[in-house]
Amino acid sequence: MLWACALVVVLMLAACAGPAPVVQEVKVPVYRSCVTGAPERPTFAVRGLAPDSSDGEKILALARDLPVHLKYEGQLEAVIAGCL
Repeated sequence: MLWACALVVVLMLAACAGPAPVVQEVKVPVYRSCVTGAPERPTFAVRGLAPDSSDGEKILALARDLPVHLKYEGQLEAVIAGCL
């Protein structure tokens, strides 16, 4: 019986003397939102018009809003481009 216990101890020690396991680096994609913040929506002049405004007032308000709208659209596209 003593020989069997000694043999088990020797075999267990021999198993520990083997080569160390190889460490492998595994890259796993992790979802992270790319949008940190959206640009603030501007106030458009068209929204402040009265329902009975004349056609000329509506066209002038649209003309004033065009540069503001294009700037806002450019900011949104820049945020979206950062996510691609």
